[in-house]
Amino acid sequence: MCASYSPKAVGITGGIGCGKTTVVSAFAELGVPAFVADRVAARYYDSPDFCHAVAQTLGADVLATPDTVDKVRLAQRVFSDPEALTALNTLVHPRVMADFERWLPQQRSPYALFESAILYECGLDARMDATIVVYLDRAERMRRLLLRDRVPEERIEARMARQLPSEVLLEKADYVILNYEGNPRARQVDCVHRQILSRL
Repeated sequence: MCASYSPKAVGITGGIGCGKTTVVSAFAELGVPAFVADRVAARYYDSPDFCHAVAQTLGADVLATPDTVDKVRLAQRVFSDPEALTALNTLVHPRVMADFERWLPQQRSPYALFESAILYECGLDARMDATIVVYLDRAERMRRLLLRDRVPEERIEARMARQLPSEVLLEKADYVILNYEGNPRARQVDCVHRQILSRL
């Protein structure tokens, strides 16, 4: 491959609790690399400079120490205050996209995944060549999250309220994977994979 080669970018998203991680793992088995936005963004909080920027934007009360963010307090703040969430996203997402743009040309595959829970909400889909939505109905997602996270239902509801309704996601998606137990998930992933390759 020539030095200027860069894979196509395919965004993958879905409502909280839909099983995006499992689906991304299925793509990995087919040799498709994935850039997981939340995982990359979590590393920013190891940087004092980033933590200072968060404090300047949201207030010093979100700090645990002068150089570290209290992540529990920050989460409570942004999930109860839409303006605070928007402000935090304004800090995080330009950094995420810059890291993605550096990462993508290093991949040696026809396409690579960009996984983000808020792909459409933050307009990150504009950079993608195609998008995949992992779908699971709200009731089943709630059931799974209550078992997995063991947090009050109200907290999960607040997080769900910050994401687009599943019906909107389905309308926006180029490809959909139905992630119910018993569904042939691997077969669906393989089918989407083949469709993407055929359209590159």
